Amino acid sequence: MSTPQPRSSYANGSVANMARSMLVVAAIVAALILIVPRVNGITQPPVDIEAAAVGVAQESGWPVSRARGLPDGWRATTVRYVRSTDGLMTWHAGYQTPDGNYVAVEQTKDATSGWVAAETNRAAQVGEVRAAGRTWLKYERSPKVQRSLVWRAPSGTELTTVVTGTGTFQELEAFAEHLQPVTTG
Repeated sequence: MSTPQPRSSYANGSVANMARSMLVVAAIVAALILIVPRVNGITQPPVDIEAAAVGVAQESGWPVSRARGLPDGWRATTVRYVRSTDGLMTWHAGYQTPDGNYVAVEQTKDATSGWVAAETNRAAQVGEVRAAGRTWLKYERSPKVQRSLVWRAPSGTELTTVVTGTGTFQELEAFAEHLQPVTTG
């Protein structure tokens, strides 16, 4: 049988040794925090709404619209063509305004009242406005900030259009003025 080895004095530990160890570990962590770069903000690359709109127009045969000639500072952020409320296929193109607000166009064929209610976030109608040669119904939802302009298509060959977002009514109207249907040819 072997005799047990005596324990090291360091194995018993002391408050002074523990404090020194904690200082060394804290210094290493602080050094790592200082040398590792951190991202201050994330920006997404611009979305190619034009190409997506042409693709949707070719696929669906719809005259979908996108904004053309917006002033400097507007940035395309989202684009999609998906099934939405009441099973309706919906074209969506979203933009960030120069003031940081969000404005989007939503379009569908043969829109139902349920679709319009969903796209306007069940907002109350607050008036009318004339923009882009059309009379639009104005909707506003508060306290959740969402404003919308709605133009209901009078025939099955046109698309019901909703311009909606956190933008001001002036931004929504300016955006509506820049909407143009894509050409596929």
